[in-house]
Amino acid sequence: MERGFPAQEFAARKAMLQAGLDSNGLDALLLTTPADIGYVTGFLTRFYESPTRPWFVIVPRQGDVVAVIPAIGEPLMRRCGVTDIRTWPAPRPADDGVSLLGETLREIAGPSGTIAIPSHLETHLRMPMADFEKLRADSGLTFGPDHGVMAAARAIKSDAEVAKIEHVCGIAGRAFDRVGEIARVGVGLDDVFRRFQMLCLEEGAEAVEYLAGGAGPFGYSDVISPATDTPLASGDVLMLDTGCVVDGYFCDYDRNFAIGQPDPLMRDAHARLLEATQAGFEAAKPGATAADLFHAMDAIVTGGANDPASGRLGHGLGMQLTEGCSLLPHDRTELRPGMVLTLEPGIATRDGNMLVHEENIVITDTGARPLTRFATTLPVLD
Repeated sequence: MERGFPAQEFAARKAMLQAGLDSNGLDALLLTTPADIGYVTGFLTRFYESPTRPWFVIVPRQGDVVAVIPAIGEPLMRRCGVTDIRTWPAPRPADDGVSLLGETLREIAGPSGTIAIPSHLETHLRMPMADFEKLRADSGLTFGPDHGVMAAARAIKSDAEVAKIEHVCGIAGRAFDRVGEIARVGVGLDDVFRRFQMLCLEEGAEAVEYLAGGAGPFGYSDVISPATDTPLASGDVLMLDTGCVVDGYFCDYDRNFAIGQPDPLMRDAHARLLEATQAGFEAAKPGATAADLFHAMDAIVTGGANDPASGRLGHGLGMQLTEGCSLLPHDRTELRPGMVLTLEPGIATRDGNMLVHEENIVITDTGARPLTRFATTLPVLD
């Protein structure tokens, strides 16, 4: 798959954001996080792993995007097509871009302008709080929420974005097809985790940013802890949940595998998960809400108790592993064509354990389309 996007893709994104700023009376949008900056500019780098340097991109209500960034990032940002790039020799603890950012914002928004910052769920401000307070005090500008402008833009994926997510889903799917090469009785779970990441990379992932899972005879009680060296045993059910990345876009789904013949309870539980996933898929239509999908799946896994064993039953997906809405009974987010979601029902088994199943879909004009190859059985690895 070709990397990046054509210039018109970024022009359309900027136009959406600027329309949102205008309708809310906002003068500029200040972005500081990797996903937001990448969405607007195409700037992707693993250098964000170093927390030393802050990065700033400004979307004005009118005009071109402006980058205020450490000098080390200028060559890459320029290749992204951003022409107004202002730099400082970071790190510079005494003034790590703060005065330059303030000057730029005042130039763009005027001396009494209003600067919006994404402030919805799952956002954060990626700069030291002391620097932000200094920026606010010295600039004289008003800083406030963006009223969902960025979230609304990122929620609706273009065809090109959906194609990237579907591509990375295919990569993970081919790795899942090969789990029989690495998982068997006596192999430590930590070894399975290491080797599965290798499979994902072999199949074309640029990075495996997320890998979780667990194993046990009645499922698993914990799916977020690091894997231990506990060997797989006959009768275990192994789950691997991966977030592979290609060109800045994630997949996020899992697969369960029986190590030898599973207990009948586990076969039945897994079958109900697949049934619940299909129910969520069929409910996923434009105009439905995130809560509607929750109830469709919850009716099967708990009988409508509204108490999911795994928390929410899915979420939005894109340039972050989780973004946007949550499939919960109180989330009234309306589904619209272009939204990419996970369906993630969980079911309690016994002894405090559970099974979880996850697929990825995109909302279309007429319903939903799978981005993953929906599972149909619980595979048995001999």
